[in-house]
Amino acid sequence: MIRAAFMGKGMCRRERELPNVRSRERTMAAEIVNALPGEHAVVFYGDNELASVVGNYLLEAIAGGGCAVIIATPEHRSWVNAWLMQAGVDLGAVASNGSYVVLDARQTMNSIATGDWPDPAAFWTALSPVLAAASRRNRPVRVFGEIVALLWDAGLVEPAIELEALWNEIARQYPFSLLCAFPRASVTAPALSDALAQVCGAHTTAAGLEQQV
Repeated sequence: MIRAAFMGKGMCRRERELPNVRSRERTMAAEIVNALPGEHAVVFYGDNELASVVGNYLLEAIAGGGCAVIIATPEHRSWVNAWLMQAGVDLGAVASNGSYVVLDARQTMNSIATGDWPDPAAFWTALSPVLAAASRRNRPVRVFGEIVALLWDAGLVEPAIELEALWNEIARQYPFSLLCAFPRASVTAPALSDALAQVCGAHTTAAGLEQQV
């Protein structure tokens, strides 16, 4: 399922090399790869950075006998899937045994929204069963989601911030860590500085803005 390099029992987290990560991406990956349950990180990424950062994040759950949940667009799912396969993950095997759960970001967004706003009841109805199943037997769970980024990119900044709050609320019920991701170019306009501060304030860790050039 996973290459032996990720299976050594004597290999502590700090000793592991981050596979397939270019030097520019290594800092971002290192900041979020050791996330603990209850932590809610956000990464701001540039071109060709998303797959390796998200892949490393989710691989920690899969390699540790846990569950990785990806809620992403088809394009980004394909990037992450390709990265995981290159890292040695048998996607068919981990999907069939429940260690890798795939949801479409736009379909999920539509299922939890009333108009342009996330509906709390619909959010819990859609995601509570997923998180409950993922966290059975107290295994580690990591979630990557980009519904918030879709709302932000559509100009729905306040609904995006509201959705961050709903994620934080459901994290008090289920033991998982969460990674959100925004294209760096989508958050750098001066007019968005206050909203960006709110987004960062909804997370325990923010990475990637320092990479801007």
